[in-house]
Amino acid sequence: MDLALTERERDLAELCREFATKEVARRAPDAWERAVCPTDLLREMGALGLLGVLVPEQWGGIGMSTVGFVAAMEQLGLADQSVAAAWQAHVTIGSLPLLLFGDDAQRERWLRPLAEGRALGAFGLTEPDAGSDTRGIKTRAERRDGGWLVNGRKAFISNAGTDMSFGVTLLARTVDDSGDPAGFATLVVEKDTPGFTMGPKLRGIGWRGLDTRELFFDDVWVPDDNLVGDPNLGLGQFLQTLEVGRISIAALSLSLTQAVLDMGLEYARHREQFGSPIAKFQAVQFKLADIATELEAARWLTYRAAFLRDSGQPFLKEASMAKLKASRVATWAASEAVQIHGGIGYMLESPVARFYCDAKVLEIGEGTNEIQHIVIARALGC
Repeated sequence: MDLALTERERDLAELCREFATKEVARRAPDAWERAVCPTDLLREMGALGLLGVLVPEQWGGIGMSTVGFVAAMEQLGLADQSVAAAWQAHVTIGSLPLLLFGDDAQRERWLRPLAEGRALGAFGLTEPDAGSDTRGIKTRAERRDGGWLVNGRKAFISNAGTDMSFGVTLLARTVDDSGDPAGFATLVVEKDTPGFTMGPKLRGIGWRGLDTRELFFDDVWVPDDNLVGDPNLGLGQFLQTLEVGRISIAALSLSLTQAVLDMGLEYARHREQFGSPIAKFQAVQFKLADIATELEAARWLTYRAAFLRDSGQPFLKEASMAKLKASRVATWAASEAVQIHGGIGYMLESPVARFYCDAKVLEIGEGTNEIQHIVIARALGC
């Protein structure tokens, strides 16, 4: 397996590195402090073609490989995790259901604006009583002449409530004519549809610059044209999309680990105690060495999963392994980096503290790490 980047993948990573260094690193921390989503940055990323990174040129994207996407994520996430999280949610679960399962009319209507950076995508799966138990969702879509009537509630949905959001693609339990459950459908609900409302932006420990809300559906009428794919196979469609989302969370975890490693190294070289930089002390050296080693292990798992997807090979197990390993490493590395910084690392004025706050959700989003264990065990034949 050759994981060397192609020229096109290197060019994308360099573009993201330059934009992240010049714009994201300068402007995103203020958005994090104010707990607002910096859609100005996302629009600028759209103008660079980054919001359609996994979408073919036919539908307004740039048709980049999964490996290239991971390399780009490593650069963006170094600067800010909230912006990178909004980007990855848009690129994967916010856009791919339309690409993979939508018809050409739906791709032209909704996917093209998403890929061209004119709108921001979101997917609604999680509910107050259904997260890891995806089959437990209660949002219902009842069949009506010419469409569907949607009622329910979604929780922790990102990107649906910004000033550039187009609405949400959601998963609902279908109901047949007799009122009995039939399956799961993927439906597009556009912003300002009557009966579709949102709660206020939620306040998380981290990812403060990511817009995350509860969504409410009260007799929302959705025409048949808004049904994506098979009306009874929506759950399988989403789970297939989620495999890519797990690679993206793994890539986001790599970027966080690299960021806190860089911060730890820089601080250790300049912080003096007992007459020497603390980088001279083995206790600190071993922490940094361990972070660097674990980062490389997680990086190989993540790029391998991306390589398998690009090669058209099965990658479910590998995506879960990458997400599990990379997110655990990121959470642990952020804690170690704060320890290296000491008291200043605990203060929110320190950049390492912001990344520490952002780390924990990586073990939760796109399928908890407990779910990843189950996926891997089943793939092993358990």
